[in-house]
Amino acid sequence: MPAKGAARPYTRRAPEGQEVDTMHKKLLSLLTASALLLTCGCGAMRGPARGTETPAPPEPTPDMSGKESMYMDTTENVIYLAGGCFWGLEQLMQSIPGVIDAQSGYANGTGAEDADYETVCTGETGFRETVRVEYDPEQVSLDALLLAYFYVIDPTVKNRQGNDWGSQYQIGVYYTNDAAKETVERIAGIERGRSREFHVEIGPLINFFPAEEYHQNYLEKHPGGYCHIPRDEIKLFSKLRIDPGDYRKPAAEAIRDKLTDEQYRVTQESGTERPFSNEFWDKFEKGIYVDVVTGEPLFSSTDKFESGCGWPAFSKPIEQPAVVELEDNSHGMHRTEVRSRAGDSHLGHVFTDDPDSPNGVRYCINSAALRFVPYAKMEAEGYSYLKYLFEN
Repeated sequence: MPAKGAARPYTRRAPEGQEVDTMHKKLLSLLTASALLLTCGCGAMRGPARGTETPAPPEPTPDMSGKESMYMDTTENVIYLAGGCFWGLEQLMQSIPGVIDAQSGYANGTGAEDADYETVCTGETGFRETVRVEYDPEQVSLDALLLAYFYVIDPTVKNRQGNDWGSQYQIGVYYTNDAAKETVERIAGIERGRSREFHVEIGPLINFFPAEEYHQNYLEKHPGGYCHIPRDEIKLFSKLRIDPGDYRKPAAEAIRDKLTDEQYRVTQESGTERPFSNEFWDKFEKGIYVDVVTGEPLFSSTDKFESGCGWPAFSKPIEQPAVVELEDNSHGMHRTEVRSRAGDSHLGHVFTDDPDSPNGVRYCINSAALRFVPYAKMEAEGYSYLKYLFEN
């Protein structure tokens, strides 16, 4: 297995069986796609069309887990992700080291006769704009791909992402084998618990048809084109080194046995420890702070500062996606809760108005949610790939 943090080459493969079109066919396809984009392209429909009524509230997302796959994709390490307009999601997945190929297409609809952009745009086929993602598990885990997907989508809405409305933009994760099913359902369970509503279809892949050539690698061919995923987030995921698949959340019984009563109360019951009487509030030794439940790296001593709040304070996490920020209106206050990505442990809260922070941001974290790994022990404990944090 390659050393973590090492450069990982990315090579895009053309889909198997792809034929070279004639010049006439390419021109006709381009003209047709261009015309369609004026009426139903990604980003073209910003809410209901003018002169139409606001659509009725969506019904709950159907449970697809009992369905059987009708599509034979024998590639072992592949996942199908519907995340709104496929242009942006395709580029996001292509940017992640370890992804071998990402291909835009249409999934889980009526059939081959309807698998074209114009027909799918009618919203009557059941097809979802979907990206087929093939990956190398020696370089990136399925956990990492799924958590990247959930980082950029809004799971609380149905038939909509960004500016795009319609059933073709319904979000979903579709698997093709039992191993992927287990991982998908485990990650979906974590994400479902974080959302006030959860409208992500979870189930087997029924069918899939590649989209027209015009849509493949669209943002590579049109760098300034519409994308509902911020470019900064796409760039962010191209540089990450921490793989959450290496730090999976243990079973509930194992967590109970592993933690002290205080650690359990804080991480599993969203408790808060007493200020100025916890382990790390005034500690500034060189090293990293990891999730006490999973060991996933969260914060570095290089970003720790004295805030006077009585709890460990950090200006930023090691990698932004390693923590999840959620709205918290408990106790009559409006705050932003911070939880760990892989373990879903309650960590604390984040504030954006701290004058003592170098960037104004203060991640106020419970010591009971953390385990400190001194710099001298990072290599022995498997964290040598993060020693670069201390090179400057």
